[in-house]
Amino acid sequence: MTGLPAPGRALVVGLARSGRAAALLLAREGWSVVAVDRAEVDAPELIAAGVEVRSPSDEPVPADVVVRSPGVPREAPPLAAAYAAGTPVWSEIELASRVLPNPLMGITGTNGKTTTTELLAHLLRAGGLEAVACGNQGTPLSGLAGEVGPDAWLVVECSSFQLEDVPTFRPRAAVLLNITPDHLDRYPDMAAYAAAKRNLFANQQPGDLAILPTGDASPGAAPARRIAAEGAPGPEAVAWAEGGLHVAGLGLVAAWDDIPLRGGHNRENVMAAAAMAAHAGLDAAHIAAGLASFPGVPHRLEVVGVANGVTFVNDSKATNPAAAIAALDAYPERVILIAGGSSKGTPFDGFAAAAQRGVKAAHLIGQTAPEIAAALGDVGLTSVSHPGLQSAVQAAFAGAESGDVVLLAPACASFDQFRSYEHRGDVFRECARECGAR
Repeated sequence: MTGLPAPGRALVVGLARSGRAAALLLAREGWSVVAVDRAEVDAPELIAAGVEVRSPSDEPVPADVVVRSPGVPREAPPLAAAYAAGTPVWSEIELASRVLPNPLMGITGTNGKTTTTELLAHLLRAGGLEAVACGNQGTPLSGLAGEVGPDAWLVVECSSFQLEDVPTFRPRAAVLLNITPDHLDRYPDMAAYAAAKRNLFANQQPGDLAILPTGDASPGAAPARRIAAEGAPGPEAVAWAEGGLHVAGLGLVAAWDDIPLRGGHNRENVMAAAAMAAHAGLDAAHIAAGLASFPGVPHRLEVVGVANGVTFVNDSKATNPAAAIAALDAYPERVILIAGGSSKGTPFDGFAAAAQRGVKAAHLIGQTAPEIAAALGDVGLTSVSHPGLQSAVQAAFAGAESGDVVLLAPACASFDQFRSYEHRGDVFRECARECGAR
């Protein structure tokens, strides 16, 4: 833990969950805090803590340190001014890691982050350790200061946005699950997106665990290790799938049939989480027991019910084509697909090719419906566009037969019609229940 400099004046840019947690943490640490947001916000808890809230505001504010919320791009005027002036700019997780004495584990990747984060925290708790899942999709890391004991393992889901300004952030174990096209509405190219992800490893030490995709080098001092989903494990393998889950140093941990998570992508998530749990000191028996008892994560291949033999599956977290392809891999046959949403600048040709294998019918919603329809048409699949999710679910169920799967795998963000992917998944669940799913 690097620690904070002596208290001075801090600027927090962006007042969603992470920004609010950062502002409160700085105020508790004795800093004079100004918090700004482009939109009008209601922040009585910040004002009560002595934080000066300016919203809406894009004005530069002189400060000794600037903390940026992940949703705020580097080009935002207060941040651009800070970079130009040479003022230290930190991600919210960088700030928190300077205050919290806890051992950290970091998980990033285009897809699979939340499942792996929740699974790892579950494994650690099942093995008798105190552990908290936090970060990108849950409690902000800053929000745990003073709330957890110093020995608790903090399992941090890290988005690329959170990893852009992390000069000292050091996880004892870290994994980059995968990199596929995403957020190209914010990054100039895939190289910039991937570089942000790899910052997760930059400050690791030789005894730390760094798991990266094959061919990727670690930018830190920890040697790169691999998970092997296919074929024989190499000398760098830390976990592999050879008739079951194997972890280096532990041997066979569990048969795949004993692990409830479905799909090839989840095998990789399981291998990463198991290897990281072993790094924290868990043995094979505790890891196997934790894997068997993991309940899964809402909105990620969540079976929400069955009606007349038709299974409804909510994978609203599939917010890009690669994640939706993984969902189709988990359900390779007799799928009635529901897809579409707001654009992230990604192509849909690979998604369409994957849909060609087992999709019986496709129902599309949202801004990207015409683009996805064209991609599906190129591989010979017809689709129907709908004004909203409710009509899409009703039409999908009306055309389904017993044994079919109505799969929500949007391949897109949710912000054209919903507040979040969680909101979209909740609406899908409600629509499925209206069809009689139980």
